[in-house]
Amino acid sequence: MTIFSKIFNRKKMLLVIATICLLIMAALKFGNSVKASEENLPFETSRIERGDLEITISSTGSLAAQGTVEIGTQVSGTIETITVDYNDKVKKGQVLAKLDQAIFRADVLQAKASVASAQAQFDQAQAEYNRNAPLKEKKYISDEEFMAFITNLNMTKANLSSAKAVLTRAQINLKYTVICSPIDGTVIEKSIEEGQTVAASLSTPTLFLIAEDLSQMQIEAAVDESDIGQIKIGQSTKFEVAAYPDRKFSGKVEQIRLQPQTVSNVVTYTVVVESTNEDGVLLPGMTATIEFMVAQQKDSLLVPDSAFMVSLGGRNHSKLANSKTEGRIFVVAKGEAPRAIRVEKGLSDGSNTVVIGDDIREGMQVITSVKAELQDEKRGLFSRLMPGPPGSRRGGGRK
Repeated sequence: MTIFSKIFNRKKMLLVIATICLLIMAALKFGNSVKASEENLPFETSRIERGDLEITISSTGSLAAQGTVEIGTQVSGTIETITVDYNDKVKKGQVLAKLDQAIFRADVLQAKASVASAQAQFDQAQAEYNRNAPLKEKKYISDEEFMAFITNLNMTKANLSSAKAVLTRAQINLKYTVICSPIDGTVIEKSIEEGQTVAASLSTPTLFLIAEDLSQMQIEAAVDESDIGQIKIGQSTKFEVAAYPDRKFSGKVEQIRLQPQTVSNVVTYTVVVESTNEDGVLLPGMTATIEFMVAQQKDSLLVPDSAFMVSLGGRNHSKLANSKTEGRIFVVAKGEAPRAIRVEKGLSDGSNTVVIGDDIREGMQVITSVKAELQDEKRGLFSRLMPGPPGSRRGGGRK
């Protein structure tokens, strides 16, 4: 056997082996295609569910107790005693703290002495007036001479009134050294300690913060100007706090404040939400994530929004899919071809839409998308295994 015949036989053997490999690959590919067609649908589906759909507006805010009162001081001095602490329950009129009263008592004594001196001068002026009044009537003294007694009487009377006013003020300041609670409530903040000096100036310092009722809380939420038109008085809300992530609290819109707040060119409005706190788990200062209930539909059939954008068989239903009142979806059952159903669209939360129709029911499988790798139904098995040369185009060649 010549060397040429050996080479020829070897090439022939390689060709046979290559052909067998291609046949095996084709068989496997065909088997997988058959299996996919039998077991896996060429599109993604989702089950039509029955449930509740809610449209909400989200915001954040801070919890605060209703009826919170800031208690300050109207006089300056040194804190002598404090009788309450954080979380203490207090009654109206109960003593919270006392300032050092030594200086204020001295002021009262000084004012009393001034009143006594003014009273003595007034009494003397009154006696002189009474003694000279008969002489004036009998013309023993002139009008000019008698005028001096009248003037002296009026001046001493005014001085007495001024001294009494100073005494009253000193007594009131002494009373202000005892700081009492103006309401029944709970001490939630205490910003002073014994021995600390407090100064009453143009802005009264806050010594205590008392919440009237911690069983009633409120949230001041910042709502964007684009959403404020959908917020109404009495609207239901739900909110969460980080301390209880698995629990939802409810509330109602109590007030929409008209004064806008602008931060970084973003305009928001303050919405006050009231909520009960019977078990006391909500604390002032907690950050709440709030959802305002704009619309709600209960016990309705829900379809994913992506189902309205599906197009099968080369027909484009986007015009119907974009309609606000009606649309078309494709449902599929085992062993059956996809079937188009016209439905009436209800509320949508951006993910699911409420649908109404005579031919639709819970549990149906609705097509939500077509699988990308199976969209080209016309491409054959052989063309997938043996792609054309680079640069060639199917269906017409090079143009």
